[in-house]
Amino acid sequence: MVTEPLLEGALQAFREQGLPESAVDVAWVPGSFELPLVARRLAASGGYHGVVCLGAVIEGDTTHFEHVSREAASGIAAAAQETGVPIMFGVLTTHTLEQAMERAGGKRGNEGHKAALGVLEMASLLDGLP
Repeated sequence: MVTEPLLEGALQAFREQGLPESAVDVAWVPGSFELPLVARRLAASGGYHGVVCLGAVIEGDTTHFEHVSREAASGIAAAAQETGVPIMFGVLTTHTLEQAMERAGGKRGNEGHKAALGVLEMASLLDGLP
């Protein structure tokens, strides 16, 4: 429900920058907690200039939200640092489903679009660095 518009936003950003959809691979994971492992595997494969992680963690009645959000963020950051491949954190962490939808193409924009532009910018920057 939330991830589909995030993905569409990312794909739209890639199209706008001239990247054909055939150059983009999509891997679905069961949840945001699993994103770091897949991101690390893709980045370490040598087949990608960047990885965009999209997802949503919506607060519930327990502290599960905090644990999943923290581990997803730190795992994604660690994967980027370990592989040297830019990995963008496009995971929404919100209090409500409404807030998530506002950031997944609603009145607050599309974080998937922003993450895709960010990974392209980082890949370009890293390509130019020694």
